[in-house]
Amino acid sequence: MAVYKHGVYVTEQPTGVVAPVQSTAGLQVVIGTAPINRASDPYHCTNVPILATSLKEATAALGYDDDYEKYTLCQSMGACFKVLGVSPVVYINVLDPAKHKKTMTETTVQVNSGVATVAVKDILLDKLVVKSASTTLTAGTDYTAAFDDDGYVTIAIIPGGKAASATSLTVSGTQIDPTAVTADDVVGGVNAQGVETGMEVIRQIYPALNMTPGILLAPGWSENATVAAGLQAKTTGINGVFRAVCIVDVDSSTTGAKMYTGVKQQKEKQAITSANCYPVWLYAKVGDVVYAGSAMAAALTVATDAANGDIPYVSPSNKTLAISAACLKDGTEVLLDQEQANVVNSFGVATWLNMSGFRLWGNNTACYPGNTDPTDPKDRWFSVRRFMNWDDNTFIQTYFQKVDDPLNKRLIEALVDSENVRGNSFVSRGICARHEIQYIESENPTTSLLNGCITFHKYLSPFNPAEDIEELVEFDPNAISDALGG
Repeated sequence: MAVYKHGVYVTEQPTGVVAPVQSTAGLQVVIGTAPINRASDPYHCTNVPILATSLKEATAALGYDDDYEKYTLCQSMGACFKVLGVSPVVYINVLDPAKHKKTMTETTVQVNSGVATVAVKDILLDKLVVKSASTTLTAGTDYTAAFDDDGYVTIAIIPGGKAASATSLTVSGTQIDPTAVTADDVVGGVNAQGVETGMEVIRQIYPALNMTPGILLAPGWSENATVAAGLQAKTTGINGVFRAVCIVDVDSSTTGAKMYTGVKQQKEKQAITSANCYPVWLYAKVGDVVYAGSAMAAALTVATDAANGDIPYVSPSNKTLAISAACLKDGTEVLLDQEQANVVNSFGVATWLNMSGFRLWGNNTACYPGNTDPTDPKDRWFSVRRFMNWDDNTFIQTYFQKVDDPLNKRLIEALVDSENVRGNSFVSRGICARHEIQYIESENPTTSLLNGCITFHKYLSPFNPAEDIEELVEFDPNAISDALGG
């Protein structure tokens, strides 16, 4: 029976707004080498995207070693999980145990209390050959082998086996060889069978993980001009539609810029010019551990996003972090003052500055100072460029569900209303000066509409960093006279 009504009633309908998809602007994609002999599955972690949310996960999937020069992915693991506590991170290991390997020199080790330690790193456990005298031992029957915390193999003798009374063992086998990895392996390619390697694996991240790459880096490798070029090229057209940024290191080795005055020349030598690229000069020390500047800057950028609602509108410049020194690649400490750091910034390069604690210093992308047009600041400022990329990626993911729907007024209204609700939120929170989308009839001729093509026009104005704050001070002599009653 219908309810009897007498009066005025209001019934609210659900708002027809499409919920935005949160694009991962700060998702780091790190390409390099890892000690995969210590991984849980050493033969299935090469040239595949591996997602890690903790050091424990990264170690299980890829292994971990403190030798950051040999194993460059570990630089990112340390910066993200030990220093700044940010996640997730996608790692692409290019060290192939089938290709980058060497024969281990036969070694004799002593057995003490049923245990022997092989003081050799990088051993592939499944290739280990253990002998007692001339007798080859069987793993699981005569002995067990495992890695200790330092990456050495510990052999434990099984009582009742062939080596039960052995006082020494002879050990041989195969080692992975990170020194055999080249810049070409990092850049990668696609072979005749369609297998993707190196940077080409970036394409797999979205279809495999449903996440959009945000920051590309190759610490320990991006000083190489070929690698730097590859990273810059990969920032656009990801899966045909997405954008990212990359963070690269301006070489500070013996063949690079050892003085701040040489940074411009070195940047040009490496051909670092993209608006989607953020170059960093100098490595960073935490105690005695040396990290690539790119690894530390990327982790700090993600930490800055996290502190601001995971929206990439705040520059990581002038944000402090717990490093103890800035240094060259070889660990030689460098003390820059603000004037010298500003010279580095003038080349379109960020660096580290100690002003009441170490902080990242620099807002410009690599296109600066070549692109200084004040009417197009979206390419100059790192935070602005990142916000633009993130907003573009979010739009694509959010409204993908509308593709192939009827091209009618309802579609237009739903998209415009939804996007402007989102944009108004950004404006009210001081993230943007303007974030407005419109459907403009003159931009949508009938011929285009009949071909299934519809165009929306967005007006987007993210705030750029307040890089130069100046106070004008004027001495007022009249105030002295007034104060003295004159």
